[in-house]
Amino acid sequence: MTQPSPSEVSQLLVAWSNGDRAALDQLMLLVYDELSRLARHYMKGERPGHTLQTTALVNEAYLRLADQKNTRWQNRAHFFGIAAQLMRRILVDHARGRDYIKRGGGAQKVPLDEAAVLAPEKAAEVVALDDALKKLAENDLRKCQVVEMRYFGGLTVEEIAEVLKVSPVTVMRDWSMAKAWLRREISNES
Repeated sequence: MTQPSPSEVSQLLVAWSNGDRAALDQLMLLVYDELSRLARHYMKGERPGHTLQTTALVNEAYLRLADQKNTRWQNRAHFFGIAAQLMRRILVDHARGRDYIKRGGGAQKVPLDEAAVLAPEKAAEVVALDDALKKLAENDLRKCQVVEMRYFGGLTVEEIAEVLKVSPVTVMRDWSMAKAWLRREISNES
């Protein structure tokens, strides 16, 4: 399948923002491969044999994206930034749920994304990174957004600069500082 043009994606995003539900369906057909790439990036390093991991993550992200209300999509980069953030939240929620259950908490729960099974050590890493990102967002929201879009979303420096309306140099500076801050924060938690 050929890569959809950014303008084609942007046009569908505008139509969807204006209430055209058919545009959402068309959009998902165009961006499914890239959403799958994002999900594979997240699921890297998980135990083999779970063929539905990526699919479950993409499907859950799709449901949450389709549920977005009153979002004025700026462009393709904005869309993938939000998609990456949603996938991160799904994995973190799942990891926290596993940790809660592991400690004997609550009644038996059956998560929607059962196929997206995280290894225990990976779940701890995801939770630690999420906790550190929340602290970073309290101190500097833009740096947190840069990390989400760059690391989780796979967006280029130029795409992030466009979404955040800053220069690419600013994005690179934020990226470098955020990585150092997160490294320090996570190592202090250990």
